[in-house]
Amino acid sequence: MNKTVIEAKGISKYFAGIPALQNVSIQVKTGEVLCLLGDNGAGKSTLIKILSGVFRQSSGELLIDGEVAHLQNPGDARSRGIATVHQYGGTVPLISVARNFFLGAEPTLGRWPFRRLDTELANRVALEELQKLGIRRVMDAGQLVGTLSGGERQALAIARAVYFGARVLILDEPTSALGVKEASTVLRLIKQVSERGTSVILITHNAHHALTVGDSFAVLIQGEIAATFSRGEKSKLEVLNLMAGGEEIEALQAELEAS
Repeated sequence: MNKTVIEAKGISKYFAGIPALQNVSIQVKTGEVLCLLGDNGAGKSTLIKILSGVFRQSSGELLIDGEVAHLQNPGDARSRGIATVHQYGGTVPLISVARNFFLGAEPTLGRWPFRRLDTELANRVALEELQKLGIRRVMDAGQLVGTLSGGERQALAIARAVYFGARVLILDEPTSALGVKEASTVLRLIKQVSERGTSVILITHNAHHALTVGDSFAVLIQGEIAATFSRGEKSKLEVLNLMAGGEEIEALQAELEAS
């Protein structure tokens, strides 16, 4: 039985007295893909910033491995195995694949003041980790990241997070700026990473993508949990209707038929 890795219990967050989240509870088990769904302004970004140590909640508890955690900053979250990959992967276009992979944690040779980057090790590991995720078009670790496709940049960020020990991978709208083929690549990576035991929180407003890879789902509307459900319990139309707050059902039906 998979254990719960991270859990939010009754989380609320206020900014200048205005609620951004109210009594939100979610949990993610080992190797599970939790899809956090909601329109713009639903509170998704605020919640993931609490889970990743950027914000402190106003009330409620955050538990990691069943114990109450007090994350002071993103470094605390990373040290507990929580990694966040944002929409464009957090990569730097004008440096190489290998340098991006090890950015801030570069392997070195020699002693100060003659210490230098272990280029051979960095290149080899970066390519090996990408190939483990099925990314084989990248053959040169010295290639500038700016020449990679959007899907490959996401793959690089995901591979880096997993290599450095991520147990919970928070993906913030990873497919929103990608075409159909590139989005399919990222969705495949999500399933592959979860099957290797890494828990994934996928933030998206794309119901189709969520239903393709998700194991469990939570819908946020105006800072509150509107529904939670497991794979197979709701149709795409029902999910779209939930995200829209039960309104404009005819327009959603037309969107479904056109997709």
